[in-house]
Amino acid sequence: MATIEDVAKLAGLSRTTVSRVINDQPYVTEEKKQRIIQAMNDLGYVPNSSARRLRSQRTETIAVLLPRITNPFFGNLIESMEEKASEWGYQVIVCQTHDSEKKEMDYLQLLKTKQVDGVIMASIINNWDDVEPYLESGPIVVCNEYMEGTPVPTVHMDHKKASYEATLHLMEQGCNHIAYVSGGPNSHLTSQRRKGFEEALKDKGTTKIEDLNIDWALDVKDGQKVFHFIKENHPYIDGVFTGSDEVAAGIIYEASQNDWEIPHDLAVVGFDNQMISLLMVPSVTTVEQPVKQMANKAVEILLQQLLHPGTHYPREYVFDHELLIRNSTKRRKLSVH
Repeated sequence: MATIEDVAKLAGLSRTTVSRVINDQPYVTEEKKQRIIQAMNDLGYVPNSSARRLRSQRTETIAVLLPRITNPFFGNLIESMEEKASEWGYQVIVCQTHDSEKKEMDYLQLLKTKQVDGVIMASIINNWDDVEPYLESGPIVVCNEYMEGTPVPTVHMDHKKASYEATLHLMEQGCNHIAYVSGGPNSHLTSQRRKGFEEALKDKGTTKIEDLNIDWALDVKDGQKVFHFIKENHPYIDGVFTGSDEVAAGIIYEASQNDWEIPHDLAVVGFDNQMISLLMVPSVTTVEQPVKQMANKAVEILLQQLLHPGTHYPREYVFDHELLIRNSTKRRKLSVH
């Protein structure tokens, strides 16, 4: 196995010069750098990345905290983050909190104990006052979730605007009794979606808000339960805005099993444009988030902070959504502008 001394000998340069090139340090001419690279290739020499990381006091690893990887949105988010991080020579470790305050704090310890260089939080369970002290150990970027007053860069979509547009669409399709169904803890993200929902109703002159108190719907099975809850307790509901395509799919499937016609008996809007939204019959109207763009921006900001500490970055990066109108809400012909 070739050593750094072998590379130095073949290149005709000192061991110190070879070490400078391996560790990407300055004061080496381009001609010498190319000689060293050629010698490394000829000998099949591979630098010891662990030793290099130890010298630089970097792990070249970032942690991404999220509720659950089984949610396709977070699966797509992680895939894009891993792809972008690898371009910078970084690895990503996935930390599932399952909406547990304790697990979230345990994972933040990775930053404090120098097992990762930085953290991206795709969800926030604890109060920010509990999270903020970890900034002393390394940079944190918030992606997808949003919390006012955080002193870190935040990358997110305008959920209030998206919810507002989705609710207006249901009303334009003739829905008079629209229910809002969410899942998970009452975060800023879910509260923004609810605000958009309520503002749309009020702007159209509807003061009655169908508050079903459903904040536990996360997946297809939950969606099936939501349908039966509506059928048995609120059969007059004719439109549902959900926070997930999985939940929407569960509602639609169970409705079809109970001879309810979608969208005429019940119009349904999902969220995230997951594959299941296209596979369902009828296909699901959904809000699409720019997942790849948000993931790329979050990784870029985090790694730039690591490579250029002290540089100021904007506190907020807001991306827009797209409402994809499909058959689960098409009660009327859409007007052409």
